[in-house]
Amino acid sequence: MTETAEQIKAKILELSKEYYRQVRPDKKRADYIPASGKKLGEEELCNMVEASLDMWLTAGRFNAEFEKKFAEKLGVKFALTTNSGSSANLLALTALTSPKLGEKRLKKGDEVIAVAAGFPTTVNPIFQNGLVPVFVDSEIGTYNIDITKIEEAISPKTKCVFLAHTLGNMYDMDKIVEICKKHDLWLIEDSCDALGAKWDGKYAGTIGHIGTFSFYPAHHLTMGEGGAVITNDAKLHRIILSVRDWGRDCWCQPGRDDTCHARFKMKLGNLPEGYDHKYTYSHVGYNLKITDWQAACGVAQLDRLDGFLKIRRDNAETLLKELADLRDYLILPSHNEKCQPSWFGFLISVREDAPFTKQQLVEYLEAHGIGTRQLFAGNLLRQPMITTNDLPLRIGGGKLKNSRDLTEDDYKALPVTDFIMKHTFWVGVAQNVTVEDMKQTSKVFHDFIREKC
Repeated sequence: MTETAEQIKAKILELSKEYYRQVRPDKKRADYIPASGKKLGEEELCNMVEASLDMWLTAGRFNAEFEKKFAEKLGVKFALTTNSGSSANLLALTALTSPKLGEKRLKKGDEVIAVAAGFPTTVNPIFQNGLVPVFVDSEIGTYNIDITKIEEAISPKTKCVFLAHTLGNMYDMDKIVEICKKHDLWLIEDSCDALGAKWDGKYAGTIGHIGTFSFYPAHHLTMGEGGAVITNDAKLHRIILSVRDWGRDCWCQPGRDDTCHARFKMKLGNLPEGYDHKYTYSHVGYNLKITDWQAACGVAQLDRLDGFLKIRRDNAETLLKELADLRDYLILPSHNEKCQPSWFGFLISVREDAPFTKQQLVEYLEAHGIGTRQLFAGNLLRQPMITTNDLPLRIGGGKLKNSRDLTEDDYKALPVTDFIMKHTFWVGVAQNVTVEDMKQTSKVFHDFIREKC
């Protein structure tokens, strides 16, 4: 008797599970505790196999399911996937330049509050949209923006605050929101490293006008590559969708037409009346969608997110306890009492008066099986992407400058940023490591300091 397609599919998925069980469990990890990494199971494999059997290729039913569940998880009205967290940031800021926002739109030359101690793609969209970043210094401990220095950096041209929650540790949302309301500023929360973090019970990314996320393998959940943009504003949602999907005015999902029932009845721009709405473009956009394979993986990961977050928090708490006796030499991370961090990594600074340098400690850790990472760019303004290009920027309350013209005197306005570059690094606490790994990490720290002190 010939098997039905559904029976064959069920057999393929069962064999996929068996394959996973044979090749993945108890896989021996090298004698190295990584700074970051993913954790995949048979559910992810089966979802991706099922997406392959659908042969839909582009964003489809798994993507629709992920967007719906992701929005529900965070308690927001709208979530849109995209191909990376960097693209999410680009979409978020580009959306605010839309003519559909009228007088509220960002225009070339407008300023955006930013920080230099972080990942470049929080700042790159500012330059890419012809806007001007205004760099404010950070604070030691949380490694977020120094809230006390924001208002002195605001000018009549300042229109937006665009900041990342550093490694899952949220900045003071009460004060940031107060400043944004006072000065009528847009707020974009780059939550790429902070999925699951909460401020006073509200998830990171849900408090500002727009939130962004990354699903790269190092993050709290992964699609391999992928990201998302969230908002509660219907107009912003429509604009972000347009910019993501080639700039088109149509909001139909792939494979569906005329959901507005006015496809051939509109008059937009200087097009003839009734021109196909499916091929009408209201923004200078991109194609930044994901595939259904990515979304299929993400659906399975989202079901496991709470467990992943608990592992990260348990690991971070273990390190805080295990390293507490080394505070004479190391600055351990801290957070506001209203913040429940969702640790991306565990940031540590070597004190300036310690009898060793960050470089010595990092090299020792790496040589003894402990993975380390810098706080990304360190001081972004010292990176060649800034110093070799003609980019407009301001530092604090200073004057507009060309990036090529930065001098050491300019960097003096960002002393903590330079401290982070010279003294700060992080170790892993992700779902691919364990509490026992954290104790081994602590042992290596103690061994090094015993040797040096």
